[in-house]
Amino acid sequence: MADTTSGVRPSWVDDTLFPFDSRFVDIDGHTVHFVDEGSGPTLLFLHGNPTWSFLWREVITALREDFRCVALDYPGFGLSTPKTGYRYLPEEHAEVVSGFVDALALEGVTLVGQDWGGLIGLAVAQRRPGVFARFVLANTWAWPVNGVLHFEAFGHIIGNPASRFLVRQFNLLVNAFIPTGHRRRKPTEAEMDHYRRALNTAERRQASAVLPGRVLASREFFTEVEAKLPDIAHLSTLIVWGDADIAFRPQERERLEATFTDHTTVIVEGAGTYVESDAPEEFITAIRDWTGK
Repeated sequence: MADTTSGVRPSWVDDTLFPFDSRFVDIDGHTVHFVDEGSGPTLLFLHGNPTWSFLWREVITALREDFRCVALDYPGFGLSTPKTGYRYLPEEHAEVVSGFVDALALEGVTLVGQDWGGLIGLAVAQRRPGVFARFVLANTWAWPVNGVLHFEAFGHIIGNPASRFLVRQFNLLVNAFIPTGHRRRKPTEAEMDHYRRALNTAERRQASAVLPGRVLASREFFTEVEAKLPDIAHLSTLIVWGDADIAFRPQERERLEATFTDHTTVIVEGAGTYVESDAPEEFITAIRDWTGK
């Protein structure tokens, strides 16, 4: 197991809002921040864009009573620092998470992945056979979406050079995505401050600026993930779905259900993209009920 430390985190992180020890580990030259709370079967939480492990705070607070809850930030997100030359591609994030799983010698893992975290986590599970025991997938996907008008529009509008400029200069994704992705419970100003400060410079915001364009540009990576889904499709899967999401539609949920045949689906009515923080009580209950079976 790699050496990890309880690092000094920025003073703007509120110990009441984020009541966990911050740990750091070197993964291939990146300084990766993570939390590791509780004991029991391991839950590995992977976030999407433009969030970080802060997204999972309420879920971790509740579930650490019965589980080991591990949540990391991809390089450039949250409190993690990328090495020079990192391009913030989903392919690279999958490599970092694979290295992280190795460094912590994780086993018997339940992936809990939302948005990009679902796709990235499934790619890691394919690369580390035997390490993952089951999946919790929330408003995510795992295949190419080129040619699908819904995603083509998103990739071209949010992923074009002008939009990337707005993201870098004005933190567009945090200011737009976080509020619209919470439909039932709007984030407080203190919570928004934690998302803004995690991407507090134009250089750091490059991490979130890159990903929208990769919805189309990373087609080869998505094709590889799709091709290897049969290798992991037998694993028990819980699908938790916010049905008021404007990003991921019923079509994506239905395709996940068709892929992972041993699945349980919990639809959270009125919840948005970030269902785990928009409706944390339902999310926590869904995991408890499912693992209790």
